[in-house]
Amino acid sequence: MSDPAEQIYERLLVLRCQAGDEAAFAEIVERFGPRLHYFVRKVLGHAQSAEDVMQDVWFDVFRSVPRLVDPAAFSAWLYRVARDRAYRVLRKRRPDQQALAEIDVVDTEDDSEFSADDAGQIHAALDELTAEHREVLVLRFLEEMSYEDISRVVGCPLGTVRSRIHHAKRALRRALERTDRHE
Repeated sequence: MSDPAEQIYERLLVLRCQAGDEAAFAEIVERFGPRLHYFVRKVLGHAQSAEDVMQDVWFDVFRSVPRLVDPAAFSAWLYRVARDRAYRVLRKRRPDQQALAEIDVVDTEDDSEFSADDAGQIHAALDELTAEHREVLVLRFLEEMSYEDISRVVGCPLGTVRSRIHHAKRALRRALERTDRHE
């Protein structure tokens, strides 16, 4: 979100939530709910358990938002709560799955490689990627988060975020090429 007025309004909503305003919390759920649900669904790889995770996320947010020190950090904090909940489900589902190798590679590619016409194919191809790749791509390109905010959400160094985005773009490109060959 890059509109300054929207950023100020979001901070105001967070402050109102911290003061116990249930209407403000309902508005936050309405504003962030669909995008956050999409993020959780992509991290999990399917929609089956996303609803349960979302209920847990909103419960955690409601309980913990009074302790949030910086209202400007709400978005990154919210996605961190959602990511943590989603990864709990993934750990239970696939306890032996290995995490991605953490290679520090600087990404020099342009962030606007895909047009809006490719959106359907891209969303389908995202499902073929690992959870780590899906989450950084969704945060960067759909949520338009900065690398620093993504670093806060996923809990890893900035170089690792750059590396994951670089490798995720390459994996997405390969998935899209496979899709193009099958059409």
